Amino acid sequence: MNGTIRVGNLFGIPFYIHPSWFLVLGLVTWSYSSGLAAQFPQLSAGLALLLGLMSALMLFASVVAHELGHSFVAMGQGIDVKSITLFIFGGLASLEKESKTPGEAFWVAIAGPMVSLLLCGIVTAIGVTTTASGPLAAILGVLASVNLALALFNLIPGLPLDGGNILKAIVWKITGNPYKGVTFASRVGQIFGWVAILSGIVPLLLFGSFGNFWNLLVGFFLLQNAGNAAQFARVQEKLTGLTAEDAVTQDSPIVSANLTLREFADERVISGQNWHRFLVTDDDGQLVGAIAVDNLRSVPTALWPETQVREVMRPITESTTVQSDQPLLEVMQLLEQQKLSVLPVIRENGVLVGILEKTAIIQLLQSRTQPNPA
Repeated sequence: MNGTIRVGNLFGIPFYIHPSWFLVLGLVTWSYSSGLAAQFPQLSAGLALLLGLMSALMLFASVVAHELGHSFVAMGQGIDVKSITLFIFGGLASLEKESKTPGEAFWVAIAGPMVSLLLCGIVTAIGVTTTASGPLAAILGVLASVNLALALFNLIPGLPLDGGNILKAIVWKITGNPYKGVTFASRVGQIFGWVAILSGIVPLLLFGSFGNFWNLLVGFFLLQNAGNAAQFARVQEKLTGLTAEDAVTQDSPIVSANLTLREFADERVISGQNWHRFLVTDDDGQLVGAIAVDNLRSVPTALWPETQVREVMRPITESTTVQSDQPLLEVMQLLEQQKLSVLPVIRENGVLVGILEKTAIIQLLQSRTQPNPA
C-alpha cells in the first residue's frame, strides 16, 4: 500500500504505518522530551526522553482511537473497513464504500471527533480527580490538549477532513444529491487549503520565518485531496445510471467453442482482427472459456482442422466476470482494485454480452463531458 508497513490487525482491521510516521514520532518525542526537561530540570535526560516517547505514543494512540471511531460506526452500517493507516498528517480509515444515506454518512464522519472529545474529557477528569502533579500532570495536560486540537482541526468544514464529510452529508440531505455534497465540501476544503498555504508563505516571504511551515504542508495536503475528491465526485456523477452493458465493446472478440482451430485462425486471426484473446461461448451463447492466439502454438498446425476451440480454451471463473446490470461505477472500482483492463460481461442466465475495457469507460466519460452540438 504505497510503501506502508503492515504491523498487524486492530479489531480485525489491517493496521498500516507509513514510513513518514517514524519521522513524526521522532520529532514529537524530541519536542515533548525537551519541553519536559526544560519544565522539570530535576528529570534526567534519559527519563525525559522516555516520558517524551510515551507522550508521543499516547498521541498516536489517540489518532488511532479517532480512526477506530469512524471504523466502528461504519462497520455497524455493514461497511467493511479495508485498513487504518498512520501517516505524517495523522490517520486514515479506508472504507469499502460510502454510507447509503446522508444520515449514516453524518454519523460515520462525526464519530472520530466525538471520540477525540471524549478522550479529552476523560484525560482532563483523570488529571483533576487524581490531583496529578509534576511530569504526569504535564503529560495529561498535553494529551487532553492534543485530543481537543485533533477534534477541532478535523471539524474544519472542508474535505478531506471529517468536517468536510459532515458538510457533505448535510448538503446531500438538503439537495438529495451526494455528489453535490462532495463538490461543495471539496471547494470549501480547497479554500481552507489556500488559506493554510498563505499563512505559511506570507511570514516566510516577509520575515523569513519558518514558524508556520507546517501550515504550508497541511495546506498542500488539503488542496490536493480536496481536488481529488471533487474530481472523483464528477466521475461518479457522470457514471450514475449507467451499467456494465452500456460500456460493452461493439464487435467484442467472441468465438464459438465448436469452431476448429483452422476456422478460428482463418476467420479471426488471419482476417486482420487485432485481438490477442477471445471469449468462447457454447451453442446457447453462454460464456465457457477464453482462448488466446498464443494457445494455437500448443497444437501442431496439421491438427488444426480436427481440433476444436473447446479443446484448447481456458476456463473462466465467475469472479472474473461482471453482470450486465451491475452499476458501471462498481465495475470501474473493481477494475482499479484488481488492476484489470478488461472484464467479460454476462447476463443473469450466463449469456455473454461482450467485453468491457477500461478505455471504453474513459471514452464514455469523455463523450458525456463534451457539450452537445446545437
